[in-house]
Amino acid sequence: MAGTKLFKGGEFLLVDASPEEVFTPEDFDKEQVLIAKSAEEFGVGELVSRSEELKDLNPELLKDLIKKAGELGFLGADMPEVYEGTELDKVSATLITEHISQGITGFSVTYGVQTGIGSLPIVLFGTPKQKEQYLPKIASGEMIGAYALTESEHGSDALTAEATAVLSDDGEFYILNGQKQFITNAGFADLFLTYAQVDGAQFTSFIVEKAWDGVSVDEEEEKMGMHGASTRSVIFQDVKVPVENVLGEVGRGHIVALNTLNVGRYKLAAFNVGGAKALIAEGIKYAKNRIQFGKPICEFGMIKHKIAETVIRTYVTESMVYRTAGLLDLILEGIDPTKEDAGQKTGEALRTYALECSINKVYGSEMLEFVADECVQIMGGYGYIKDYPAEGAYRDSRINRIWEGTNEINRLVIVNTIMRSAMKGKLPLLEVIKGLTEELMTYRPSMSVEEGILEEEKKMVAMAKKVALLAAGAATQKYMEKLAGQQEIVALIADMIIEIFAMESALLRALKKLQKEGEEKAKIHIAATRVYINDTFPKLDLMARQILAAIAEGEELRTQLMGLKKFTRYTPINTIALRREIAENVIPIARYNLTKI
Repeated sequence: MAGTKLFKGGEFLLVDASPEEVFTPEDFDKEQVLIAKSAEEFGVGELVSRSEELKDLNPELLKDLIKKAGELGFLGADMPEVYEGTELDKVSATLITEHISQGITGFSVTYGVQTGIGSLPIVLFGTPKQKEQYLPKIASGEMIGAYALTESEHGSDALTAEATAVLSDDGEFYILNGQKQFITNAGFADLFLTYAQVDGAQFTSFIVEKAWDGVSVDEEEEKMGMHGASTRSVIFQDVKVPVENVLGEVGRGHIVALNTLNVGRYKLAAFNVGGAKALIAEGIKYAKNRIQFGKPICEFGMIKHKIAETVIRTYVTESMVYRTAGLLDLILEGIDPTKEDAGQKTGEALRTYALECSINKVYGSEMLEFVADECVQIMGGYGYIKDYPAEGAYRDSRINRIWEGTNEINRLVIVNTIMRSAMKGKLPLLEVIKGLTEELMTYRPSMSVEEGILEEEKKMVAMAKKVALLAAGAATQKYMEKLAGQQEIVALIADMIIEIFAMESALLRALKKLQKEGEEKAKIHIAATRVYINDTFPKLDLMARQILAAIAEGEELRTQLMGLKKFTRYTPINTIALRREIAENVIPIARYNLTKI
């Protein structure tokens, strides 16, 4: 982590980072590489070899595999050693998350809940006694965890849950009643981390054991995808929950829920990267063996385009995920997990990057859906047949845009978070926007192209930030505190912020690779970055125009568009040739190969 800088959440929108200030996949140390390879070996040896058995729900096999993962230390990556976890850094834990499942979604869902939302509330907010009681059993796989937040009438608006918890007359228990819906792992979970209203208005988190009287589960849901994962409703009927099993503070369940979801969102993006890499390998393998018109279809330009585009978007997501992991490692450094205030400090640290976690979730889930769709298309009719992995992956990928907060909710979170940071003085957002407005009056765009490798792309990213800030500033000035009610505009602002983080993460990674290893070894990084930025930059121009057209008209709109045009000049490059170069690099080895793992 030497040289990396602890940026504030959302600060990337206002400050141009240098390559040495961010963590990239090329910075993995030897130990991290070994951890990733160990997770991959588990995935290939234990999961891929039994993929047919894991296509449909197989609870006993899943529990057995979870225990094996526990024996290898994978389940305890985010848990302190004192509670029998392996206490790895966030980069290492992310590498396990990415590499372990190998696209086997039934297991990845079970594992993801076990190591994420099904255990992190205790890791982050549990008392020392709660941690001592439950974490060793979760880390070993002896207990399977589940996260029970959603209700039939409360999905995105989960904090208004109708489940109730009433303190018993003797003050020793909370009597829990209610029903939770769409709960992953519910069919074989031993532990439910759930939420209810105390005294009708105090949203509170509880640790509930499956074995307690009054806890039951409904039948398995018949789902579009994720057939290998358990999803059921959980019913609580007069369950006596000891007061010692309140998680966090009474009335502060939102702190537990939202911080847990932040980490869950980020972890989901890491799974998406692993799934995309598995699909890329499947698609290329098929394209190399499928002969049409006398040659393999991988030799056709449109197939090369598809292969290259899946690689590019995976590269961008991977760059974002590990950049964020580096930030999480820096901000969590020095927090003693055995102290009473560890949960509070960790919660504050994680809230710092709520925006980046939502960005990773939205971008990663939409990236994987794109890759799955293109894999089906490359395989043609065979991609539509259940015997081939692409068909299941296509269905499975759809849920990623829904759980851990829908992508629509996460887009609202992104803009709300950055506006709240500005209002609290944590980010000088309004000052920067004011400065840009003044700069616009005298700014004269250069008509020449920047010299040097990636110098033009560096300029485009800087200009993209100006474009987004100007559009967001104009919208804020128009609607002020009522901006949140203009969801279509908010979504456009969020998409601009997401794309800026994506473009810059890819750019900084490619520049770092270039500086360390030279142009030849960095050529595919450079090609992927150039294609992505050159394709995305005009999209930001269009988004900004849509925002301005929604808030102004006539002469005012024409004036704003003229100003915008100063920041959106660019010269197109030959992205067709660059995509061919990327495809021709990965086709011979039939896998994504832009990292050293």
